Amino acid sequence: MHSKQIAVIGLGVTGLSCVTFFTKKGVDVTVFDTRAEPPGKEQLSSQTELIIGPLVAERLLQFDTLVVSPGIALSTPAIAQAKLQGVEVIGDIELFARELNTSQYTDTKLVTITGSNGKSTVTSLLGEMASEAGVNVGVGGNIGVPALDLLDPSRTLYILELSSFQLETTESLNATVATILNVSEDHLDRYPSYQAYTDAKHKIYQQTKMSLINRDDSLTFTQMMPQISFGFDQQQYGLTEQNKQTYLSFEGQPLLACSQLKLSGKHNWMNALAALALGSQVALPMSSMLKTLQTYKGLKHRCEFVKEVQGVRWINDSKATNVGATQAALLGLSETISGQVHVILGGDGKGADFSELSDALSEVAGQIVCFGQDADAIAAQSNKAVVVDNLQQAVKHIHEYAHEGDLAILTPACASLDMYKNFMARGDHFVDVVNSLETKV
Repeated sequence: MHSKQIAVIGLGVTGLSCVTFFTKKGVDVTVFDTRAEPPGKEQLSSQTELIIGPLVAERLLQFDTLVVSPGIALSTPAIAQAKLQGVEVIGDIELFARELNTSQYTDTKLVTITGSNGKSTVTSLLGEMASEAGVNVGVGGNIGVPALDLLDPSRTLYILELSSFQLETTESLNATVATILNVSEDHLDRYPSYQAYTDAKHKIYQQTKMSLINRDDSLTFTQMMPQISFGFDQQQYGLTEQNKQTYLSFEGQPLLACSQLKLSGKHNWMNALAALALGSQVALPMSSMLKTLQTYKGLKHRCEFVKEVQGVRWINDSKATNVGATQAALLGLSETISGQVHVILGGDGKGADFSELSDALSEVAGQIVCFGQDADAIAAQSNKAVVVDNLQQAVKHIHEYAHEGDLAILTPACASLDMYKNFMARGDHFVDVVNSLETKV
């Protein structure tokens, strides 16, 4: 019997993690990449063959297994033909799952998280909760560290963010608990239909002992049992009102006042509830989880809490580089605070239709300040908007008008390239300006 022949399709961070995984096991692999200078090429040993250029079915048919990076579509003709002729096609997450199902990981717990929005926040938040509880946890997958690089028999918990692309090639997860946080149109350039995209997400429920659904999004529902849920009402993990305050709750019993969260916005209340539900299923102490919720500032540049200045909360959402992201950040935001919302927008709109922002801006009771290349086009969506020259002036303007209980958010609805290297540089500048604000007399 010949030894199994394995090809890794696509280098980069994920491909390299696969090569390292096989190398540690003493297995030789061949790497294919269509790019002339694939990232990570210099890290390959001389023992690993790298084949550059278009994928050819005849060559792929020489292998028993193709480990395909998530950025490469399974519909690629050479891959599709190989699969049709019996070649196994999997991804790095399937390799991780098979390893986790071996005897040395018998008592290890696994949480798997997918969704169109919020999955990175929930994954990192849950990781912080586990660390606060003193758990040896590995956090990664679609964010941060590739799943295979996390493998360590001393770890007792893994938390993986998974994309629909990764789920396509995964069958063996056997997670302790899994969730689809929400589903909205995305990646329709890769899928033949919205239903196909949704179906890819739902593969996560077929590989878990417990499913967590979102009561307010029917596209997350499943017949798989057992299951638990989170949502805006008082059932299971939800919200409850008490003494004119909104609380995160379980079965109607208050757990933590939403006002004590560093995370802003109703969408982040849902992210917090999802993390609590998932953490409870892997036996994280409620005290550790609630403590983390009071300190977790969010992912950098994504509705990230920066600082409170004289009772005004400043939020960095520089990653909102399109109209939809800004709409999501502003949705219901005014209902979550006692004062007014102030907003900073602007940059390079990439030809976007800013009229779609008019409804969201009509709910902003505070200042609307626009800067950058498309400042005038955005300002035209509200008769109260003002235009300034730069981000520093925008922050200064709001600082002069804001009062205790207010919230000020940079959520540009635009790319940053008219004035900054990238959205991270824009966000970092915003943080620096806010941190330099002087107390108003």
